[in-house]
Amino acid sequence: MEALMPIIVQIVTGIIGGQAVGAAVKQAAMSQLPKILSGAIGGVAGGQILGSLMGDPATAGALSGMLGDAVGGVAGGGILTAIVGAVMGAMKK
Repeated sequence: MEALMPIIVQIVTGIIGGQAVGAAVKQAAMSQLPKILSGAIGGVAGGQILGSLMGDPATAGALSGMLGDAVGGVAGGGILTAIVGAVMGAMKK
């Protein structure tokens, strides 16, 4: 269970970040399913990228552990949702 907790945090915070970007950016007008999926995938990817950049959790400083997973999840989910929204908006034109 300890190995799954960072991934669960990244998925949940990614969905939150994706929903926030979807609500804030009206050009990214899309239904809930793409926002949830892109947020979750982006959250895991963002959390993994941030974790690999930070290196060893003992030397990571303030963004170690769950806080780093949450920050990476929100950022990754928001970024990927914005990209998916922009692509979907361009496809509608």
